[in-house]
Amino acid sequence: MKYANARGMVCFSSPFDETAVDFLESLNVPAYKIASFENNHLPLIEKVASTGKPMIISTGMASVEELKEACNVARKNGCKKLILLKCTSTYPASPENSNISTIPYLKKHFKCIIGLSDHTIGLGVPIASIATGACLIEKHFTISRKDGGVDSTFSIEPKELKQLVDESYKAWSSIGKPYVGPTKDEIKNLKHRRSIYVTKEIKKGDKLTIDNIKIVRPAKGLHPRYFKTAIGKKVLKNLRKNMPLNFSDFKS
Repeated sequence: MKYANARGMVCFSSPFDETAVDFLESLNVPAYKIASFENNHLPLIEKVASTGKPMIISTGMASVEELKEACNVARKNGCKKLILLKCTSTYPASPENSNISTIPYLKKHFKCIIGLSDHTIGLGVPIASIATGACLIEKHFTISRKDGGVDSTFSIEPKELKQLVDESYKAWSSIGKPYVGPTKDEIKNLKHRRSIYVTKEIKKGDKLTIDNIKIVRPAKGLHPRYFKTAIGKKVLKNLRKNMPLNFSDFKS
């Protein structure tokens, strides 16, 4: 068992003793985490759930049935706020074995908040997990990898932690909702799209050809979809070079 301080999340990763939970409750810890190798320890999950505190469970190597069992025990014994962390229990883990597409699967089948317990080197995997629905990211942290330690290889340093926070927020902000077409901020740039323009002087009665009209910027003329329609049509008035072409300029 390990814990940071009286207000920090507690993570169980060693032999369980009920008195340990009682002691930690006397410190009023706000939440508990069940580590990957303890997620089949149902008596531990039952005891922690009885505190009524939020519980985080790493999926680790658990099967779907084991996760169902763990979640059922947690909920039946008083856990109201349950979070599952998709976790690959290799140290370090490779991106190829991270399978973060499991996150929406877990969300659908277990009806709870899903996050990622990440052991990969770098920030690519945890940031990508946000796009799949991860709402919490756990990452090993060290002041300096040069200090060594069993997890130093895949731990992140202070600057990387800040980058993870900043880039995670950007990733989350970018998800938005399905939308096709110009956004509010893009409307002012519609003028930079292309449209049909006259490229040579054209006299009334002459025909429009690929030599005297062209698709260019800005978007003050006809939409490019009408280019083929306009070819071969007689113009109804004299047209100047570099003027936008409109339906009123030629006979339909």
